[in-house]
Order: sequence, then C-alpha cells, then structure tokens
Amino acid sequence: METLRMIWLFFQDQILGMKWLNTLIGNALNAVGLTEGSIVSGALQFFIYDTIKIFILLSVLIFGISYIQSYFPPERTKKILGRFHGIGANTVAALLGTVTPFCSCSSIPIFMGFTSAGLPVGVTFSFLISSPMVDLGSLVLLMSVFGARVAVVYVILGLVIAVIGGSLLEKMGMERYVEDFIKNAPHIEAEGMQLTRHDRVVYAKEQLVSTIKKVAPYILIGVGIGALIHNVVPQQWVEMILGNDNPFAVILATLVGVPMYADIFGTIPVAESLLFKGAGLGTILSFMMAVTTLSLPSMIMLKKAVKSRLLAAFIAICVVGIILVGYFFNAIQYLLV
Repeated sequence: METLRMIWLFFQDQILGMKWLNTLIGNALNAVGLTEGSIVSGALQFFIYDTIKIFILLSVLIFGISYIQSYFPPERTKKILGRFHGIGANTVAALLGTVTPFCSCSSIPIFMGFTSAGLPVGVTFSFLISSPMVDLGSLVLLMSVFGARVAVVYVILGLVIAVIGGSLLEKMGMERYVEDFIKNAPHIEAEGMQLTRHDRVVYAKEQLVSTIKKVAPYILIGVGIGALIHNVVPQQWVEMILGNDNPFAVILATLVGVPMYADIFGTIPVAESLLFKGAGLGTILSFMMAVTTLSLPSMIMLKKAVKSRLLAAFIAICVVGIILVGYFFNAIQYLLV
C-alpha cells in the first residue's frame, strides 16, 4: 500500500504537477542572475512554469478528449439521451457533458441543437451546466493543483448541480420559455459518418489547434494575474477578503466570477495563487465554477435562445448551487488537503 501511495504521489507531483519543471526554471533564473526570493524572480518563475505546465496539460487533454468526443457527435448524443427519461436522462446528459468542449460558449450551440431536436429542456440544461463546469480536463487540472480528493469531489458536486438544476427547470415547466425559433427549427436526421482511426486523429488535431488559439490569451492573462497575486498581493489581504474567517467570501467570489469569461485553464493559475495566499478552498472553487459556467458572453448567447424568465431561473439555480458547494468545501477543507 505504501508503494502505491508513493507511486501516486510521484504521478501527482511530478507528472501532473510538474514540480521538476518549477525547480528547473528556478535554477535557470538563478543562473542568469535573478535573485531567488525576489518579487521579479518569483513572478517570472510562476509565469513561465504555469504557462508551460498548462499548455502541456492542455494539449494532451484536448487531443485525448477530442478523440473521445469524435464518438459522440450531436446526433448520436441526442439518440443516447432519447432513450432515458426523468432524472436518469438528466444524469446521462450531465455525464455526456464531461466529454464536450471546454467553455460555456462552445456548449451553447450544441445545447440549441439538442433543444431544437426535441429533447426536454431540463435534460439539455443538465448538459449545458456540466459541459463547462466538470469536463475531464477540469478533473486532471484540479488534481495537478489540489490533489485527487478535491478534484473528484469537485466533479461529483458539479454533476450534482447539473442534474438537480436541469431537473428543477423541468419541474418548473420552463419549456414554454424557450424561444419559438429554437423549438420550431427544422431538424434533419443525418446518418453518422463512419470515421476511421486516422479521421479521429485528424479531428483531434484540428480541435487541439482550434482550442489552443481560442484559449491562449485567457491562459496568459490568467497566469499573469496569478503571478501578481502570488508575488505582489499581501497574504493578509487575501485572507481577510477570501479567507474562511469572512462568512461572505464564497458569495463574493461567486458574484465576482459570474461576469468573467475564461475556461478551466485560465482560472487554474489564479486559483493556485489564491490557495497559496490563504483563500478558502471552497471560495476558490466557487469562483472557478462561476467563471466557467456563467460567463457574461455565454449568457448573452443563451439569451438569444431562451426568454428572460428561463435565463434568470438558470442563473439563480447555478449561483445557489455554486455557493452551497463553496461552503461545503470550506467546511471539509482540512479533510481534503
């Protein structure tokens, strides 16, 4: 058992966390005359290390997940979801959301397609919530920073929010608040193409290049903010505003995160710095969930497909769920890290 634990720690620290890379960059900066422990050296080391680490993980994850995703085109996914009913359909939709694109804006066109194809609105919203919040990439990246237990609990609770959120919208009869042009859109049953292994590899490469181009600016901005927090912002400020001693920290972090736009890769370096500075674990994870699930651009896109009452109900359910998850994580923080 001890051997397995050591193997796992090595995998988490050196493969996912790439601590060897951090040490290598630190030594290189020292070799060129940057004093270890200085603000400039620390910020530069954080920026270089996190940028390289995230882009490496991002490339591996996007390629792998896109390859898996090639087996689940929208038409096939719709047929799979059509076999289930009630909360079972919400659960399957939430699980399928984990193998779809990384950001909420990418998921909304798929959500529109599912809705126009006649799937229940609650099922499509379960998919829409889980897709950006708990994709497979988030599991691996969270493991690289917070450890396996935090990552697994985060994903499970994210799926719970997706299932309950979609089920509540269904029970509230929100179907009538979908815009008519979505409900009445012509839907053509397309025969799925039989892709070869080479086709799937090509598709995965195309998705990799496309996603890298799209998210690279947000990653660099996120790493830059993380470097500043890590090396410039005083620890007592973060602890005072976002620490566990502030009972409103989770609510504040959620509300601040809602209008932002980023994906899991852009928020990870900020979350890593906040954790190092003493912010509560639940506060950090609530911020990440809010940013990835309820970004302002994605809500503007969604407003074109649904009426204001449904949009408001969706946002309210997600915000309440994210806040509850944050307080739960803060309560059990010392059991997980």
